[in-house]
Amino acid sequence: MTTPAIVNEPAAAGLTGKSASTRAPRVKQERVNWTGTILLFVCAITVLVPLYVTASMAFKTGAQSVDGNAFSLPSPFSVEGFGQAWSLTNAPVGFGISVMVTAGTVLLTVVIAAFASYAIIRNWHKKLFKYSFFYLLGAMFIPFPVVALPQIQLTGRVGLDNPFGVILLATMFQLSFSVLLYTAFLRSIPLELEESARIDGATTWQTFWKLIFPLLGPMSATVAIFAFLYAWNDFMMPSLIISDPGLQTMPVRQYLFQTQFSSNYNVAFASYLMAMAPAIIAYLFAQRWVMEGVTQGAVKG
Repeated sequence: MTTPAIVNEPAAAGLTGKSASTRAPRVKQERVNWTGTILLFVCAITVLVPLYVTASMAFKTGAQSVDGNAFSLPSPFSVEGFGQAWSLTNAPVGFGISVMVTAGTVLLTVVIAAFASYAIIRNWHKKLFKYSFFYLLGAMFIPFPVVALPQIQLTGRVGLDNPFGVILLATMFQLSFSVLLYTAFLRSIPLELEESARIDGATTWQTFWKLIFPLLGPMSATVAIFAFLYAWNDFMMPSLIISDPGLQTMPVRQYLFQTQFSSNYNVAFASYLMAMAPAIIAYLFAQRWVMEGVTQGAVKG
């Protein structure tokens, strides 16, 4: 006759509870970073409040815009300021020139920076290419006002005191930062891919365009957005380089007609809103690619 085993129930319960508590995952309560939250809130307020005032004043009538209350909502909403600003600044011509300058800068920046970065990274063992990279990095610390006078004289002598000269100079000033981003990303691309392409008979030109350049898509989007924002919002370079007022970009046109905006605040703010709307819309739609490109370049580089 078999004697049943006697189990100490309290002890078993204690062991069971101990093992269960050991196996149970511990949920850590994350502390709220109040310092970072407050800092982000303050930064958001400094951007959103001026944007709200700009939009509010732009949709007011002429009488409402001079009532002294910039934070009040327009009542009723009016678009007369946009119509006057459109005709006063000759906005179609200004927008066309800004689009041409921005598109040319973005295209040249992406192509030249990608070429230069590829040549530097694949020839890093040669001193000429290594020192060229350091030379480009050093150019990042030279602001445009320092070299403004020589650039004005040079563009005037060679006949580039026009939007095409602005495109070339804007591309050169964006080249350093763009090469820095591209080189960080190119270091993550293994050489075995290029070696296999060369075994199949591809030339260096074909390897770059058909293999490397498509892989640079995320970083090319990042470089393009930064170049777009720089070229579209730039005021100093077009105002100093372009000699013909009729060929000026939108930011400069607003300055030229500033005296006519002095008593028409709704027209002035409507003009400001029209000029910065493309940059805001472009960044809102492309911010995902910007963050992905910068993150990938930082992690893989």
